Amino acid sequence: MNYTAESVWTDCLSFIKDNIKPQAYKTWFEPIKPVKLSGEALTIQVPSKFFYEWLEEHYIKLLRVALVRQLGNDAKLIYDVKMENNYSSNRPQIVKIPSSNRDPLKPQKVTVPLDSSKRELRNPFIIPGLQKVKIESQLNPNYSFANFVEGDSNRLARSAGMAVANKPGGTSFNPLLIYGGVGLGKTHLSHAIGVDIKDKYPDKTVLYISSEKFTQQFIDSVKSNTRNDFIHFYQMIDVLIIDDVQFLSGKAGTQDVFFHIFNHLHQNGKQVILTSDKAPVDMQDIEQRLLSRFKWGLSAELQAPDYETRISILQNKLFRDGVEMQEEIIEYIAKNIKSNVRELEGVIISMIAQASFNRREFSIELAKQIVDKFVKNTKKEVSIDYIQKEVSKYFDMDVATLQSKTRKRHIVQARQLAMFFAKRLTKTSLASIGNQIGQRDHATVLHACKTVDNLTETDKQFKKYVDDLTKKLTF
Repeated sequence: MNYTAESVWTDCLSFIKDNIKPQAYKTWFEPIKPVKLSGEALTIQVPSKFFYEWLEEHYIKLLRVALVRQLGNDAKLIYDVKMENNYSSNRPQIVKIPSSNRDPLKPQKVTVPLDSSKRELRNPFIIPGLQKVKIESQLNPNYSFANFVEGDSNRLARSAGMAVANKPGGTSFNPLLIYGGVGLGKTHLSHAIGVDIKDKYPDKTVLYISSEKFTQQFIDSVKSNTRNDFIHFYQMIDVLIIDDVQFLSGKAGTQDVFFHIFNHLHQNGKQVILTSDKAPVDMQDIEQRLLSRFKWGLSAELQAPDYETRISILQNKLFRDGVEMQEEIIEYIAKNIKSNVRELEGVIISMIAQASFNRREFSIELAKQIVDKFVKNTKKEVSIDYIQKEVSKYFDMDVATLQSKTRKRHIVQARQLAMFFAKRLTKTSLASIGNQIGQRDHATVLHACKTVDNLTETDKQFKKYVDDLTKKLTF
């Protein structure tokens, strides 16, 4: 039998009609028109964006069941949404938006003591007077694996995250530490792991929290003399996600309490997920006993996306926003915004806003105007490859010689200068710098930076090297 959009939607409506009140059916489903059937993807037209948002929030489960009955488990739903304000005056006022295809996250019920004024529990295994309370996971369901675009720069971290989501606390990736520069997807990936765990294991208590909020809660518990309650609360969590853990540096009390919470969770097979803008080896003012625990599991780095990944990210963003844009404009943005994902998405949002509010066409000229503002307002970060090429050229040698194991003085100095500028001009970790400049370790990079600092102060010729290279590398 040949299915059409009309026949599939008619069958869906007969199922939906049997499962909701007549008034709701008349209000929310009668105005919908089937538009197109492409494989397992059904496109339907809805009268407004509000209409689409209401369906997604209140009837997504019913729509999904109805579609799966007709088209199988791979069924997809796409909305044609009539927009009041369009991105371009020359196009029909309709955008395509794919369904999120998921229900809102439900709060988790957890047992806690009824009378929190009693500070002491005589027997920690017998807790009288318990009640169920709801714990909001604080996860954002829009941050999912589905819209986290995979590339060479993030494959390890994403794969490890999916392994953890499939078996929280049951892999060797515990804790999982995701680190990398600003705007590369650390928060997105940590949320995606939590969201996937909530989908697969509804009974597990998942909690996402920033290290600043964790610290503030601890300070409040000390002030109100409820430190034990604070610890007990966190020891009940099945999956604890702490964002920006580097901000615990210098906070001895918070580190101490986190150390005990971490030990309890780890020993009881609970999952800990951490994010940081630094690798463990580069974190300052964090206790060694805590740092050593960060290294127990897997530390996965997120790096700046390459050109192909940037193209995929832009296409994914446009698809999710229901916007069509010429390929040459997408390529222009990808070539000129290289530092992070957040800026890539920011350019797209600015493009849509300009086109929508000022009734301007998407064009290379518009893209250039917006990109110029982003690039000017962003400190340019050069790559380690570029630094090595420029330093090698300055000392009249090739990059292979710079990276070699030779101990000749002028080559060693060139290598040390490359490491010095890589640390100074990029956000890359010491371990990654050493790895890229001749397979050295982080200690070699630290030594190189100290040597360059010392020679700059004591050797006039060497200071000239540093000044000349600084001008070349910082444009």
